[in-house]
Amino acid sequence: MTLLKFMLTTTALVAMTTGMLTTGALAQDAGYVGIAMPTKSSARWIADGDNMVKQFEEAGYTVDLQYAEDDIPNQLAQIENMITKGVDVLVIAAIDGTTLSNALANAAASDIEVVAYDRLIRDSGDVSYYATFDNFKVGVQQATTLVDGLNARFPDQKPWNVELFGGSPDDNNAYFFYDGAMSVLQPMIDAGDMVIQSGQMGMDQVGTLRWDGSVAQARMDNLLSANYTDKQVHAVLSPYDGLSIGILSSLKGVGYGSGDMKMPIVSGQDAEIQSVKSMIADEQYSTIFKDTRELARVTVGMVEALLNDGEPEINDTETYDNGIKVVPSYLLEPLPVTKENWEATLLDSGYYTRDQIE
Repeated sequence: MTLLKFMLTTTALVAMTTGMLTTGALAQDAGYVGIAMPTKSSARWIADGDNMVKQFEEAGYTVDLQYAEDDIPNQLAQIENMITKGVDVLVIAAIDGTTLSNALANAAASDIEVVAYDRLIRDSGDVSYYATFDNFKVGVQQATTLVDGLNARFPDQKPWNVELFGGSPDDNNAYFFYDGAMSVLQPMIDAGDMVIQSGQMGMDQVGTLRWDGSVAQARMDNLLSANYTDKQVHAVLSPYDGLSIGILSSLKGVGYGSGDMKMPIVSGQDAEIQSVKSMIADEQYSTIFKDTRELARVTVGMVEALLNDGEPEINDTETYDNGIKVVPSYLLEPLPVTKENWEATLLDSGYYTRDQIE
């Protein structure tokens, strides 16, 4: 090979290699996504963040994931910082869905799209899409498993004494959970099959700010001392596992689950490991499984469509009115879980391993 031919061949190879590297680098730079999550105090939100980061990075996106530890000013500052850093899309699970209007207006001014993640962002026209579960159905399933448990554990003790807990009043989902549950329970209350001994009903009375388990435990303590010194509570509607654990601690503290005092039927949501273990131990009766891997998949799909002039996958254009607009949404299916089906639902799906539970 002549020197000239060698030099030309080498140059061609260098150019080809450089081109391949450049193409590869571009393929790994699909966009810059900012993800704002509410807190790490719930295992559920940690799983959400991990699943989204994994799937976004596999799709070639750069990801900035921030947790605000249930501090509204902190979340606002994190979102504003992401806007300043030039993210292409914001994915936001809001702490308080009513506080983000100004931040989202700033995002819109910078041509940054916004996807509301699991919690609806209210009072803003700058929300492009919403990815969540069928939250009304979650409430229906919680109440249905509650009634199933009452029939199984207390078949001959009607009217059943039941107490109600709601989620955080600043979370739009909490109202869907409560309304879904009451669509099942209210007819039974009206028929006299179920009694709320405390008389506390409605989100204004039963809501639990920030989904705080210690607040739920304290309220359950008060309900028991005020209404159940000579009566037995048969069931407690709880919308979230973190509240359920606090409620169960209160119940066990006065003797439920020991001797002749059967454990009341207690519902939940999110299939957190501590609550799954509690179900296996015949304490918490049920939970609702929401596969965050699927929610992440839908969210990644929405972002990819937004950044590539595509049409995001949606299946609901009527339910979620945020006060300014009806936000196009994709609703995933929740699944009720009890001691009878937890292995098939949580292990066979690969969501948990047996070692994590047992």
